[in-house]
Amino acid sequence: MTPSVEQNALPPRHAEHMAEAVQEACRGVECGDGGPFGAVIVDRDGNVVATGHNMVLVTKDPTMHAEMTAIRNACKALGKFDLSGHTLYTSCYPCPMCMGASLWARFDAIYYGATAQQAAEIGFDDKAFHDFLKDPKTDDIRKLEHLPAENYLLPFQMWSNKPDKTEY
Repeated sequence: MTPSVEQNALPPRHAEHMAEAVQEACRGVECGDGGPFGAVIVDRDGNVVATGHNMVLVTKDPTMHAEMTAIRNACKALGKFDLSGHTLYTSCYPCPMCMGASLWARFDAIYYGATAQQAAEIGFDDKAFHDFLKDPKTDDIRKLEHLPAENYLLPFQMWSNKPDKTEY
């Protein structure tokens, strides 16, 4: 049987990296750090650069999802904020925060294991967050309102005029 073009395009040790993301999620559950989520970041050659699991409970920080932890670990290890040329393997479809961070990190590819629906079936339902981002406005849960302060555009003007800025 001849592999398809898509299979040939898969990074080295593709299945192994997804299995490692799942193992990372299990490690997080076993040590009680947070929810059942794990992530692995690899370079173009298939070498693991960083891993991370959900650490919300241990850090008492709602942003410490597996993907966020792995991204922070990779950036620290590599000494840069642009992860172009890298691939993210995550044990579950990313929530909106993690998807946003993954886009900002500039990953070449994002692979996920469990679907959002499968996560919802065990109590991790982020559909309301996805829905809010599709139509962001004040609702019964939160208020969203434009509130321009005096000189609110000053930081943007300063950045625009900064001669030694690092674009990202």
